[in-house]
Amino acid sequence: MPNCGIVILAAGASTRMGTPKQLLRLDGTSLLRRAVQTAIASVCRPIIVVIGANAEKVQPELEGLPVSVVLNSDWSRGMGTSIRAGIAAVGAVDAVMIFLCDQPLVTAGSLDDLVASHFRSNKPISAATYGGTAGTPVIFAADLFPELHALGDAQGGKSIIQRYPQELNSFPLTLAEADVDTPQDYNRICRDRERPDM
Repeated sequence: MPNCGIVILAAGASTRMGTPKQLLRLDGTSLLRRAVQTAIASVCRPIIVVIGANAEKVQPELEGLPVSVVLNSDWSRGMGTSIRAGIAAVGAVDAVMIFLCDQPLVTAGSLDDLVASHFRSNKPISAATYGGTAGTPVIFAADLFPELHALGDAQGGKSIIQRYPQELNSFPLTLAEADVDTPQDYNRICRDRERPDM
């Protein structure tokens, strides 16, 4: 199978959360380390982790893990700066997956299934679909790396997804809908984890 790198975005300041969400714990593990462990258990290589805000607190969560850490000093200007930094570090791959550290229910199996679906589809973009939208995790073929490099500071990958609707391979992934942006999001996910049927 062709190879797919992965860029984990973990540079934001978590303004809506009020505390670095990279460090929030679920099942005893920080959201950042949990996301990286998910990537490590997947077929994606290499693994690039982009950090920025609160880097001195966040980086210790990555100790001992087989990843390349990129410090984005421009993180405050927007997600586009982190995507550009990650793509610049990923090297020669056939495609790259963009994954957020705040989607803690996504599994390594989900990532592997997305990669397999991407390469079967022969489409340049494969995005998880949930809640009526297409978003992360999302895979971009290497042919689109120049467009990722050209993203505006405040732009995300969704702007490219929307630019090429006919080139999109949609991959249903309801697990990706649970993201952690606010204390309410975090509390709800923690509550659900404690339910006996989860």
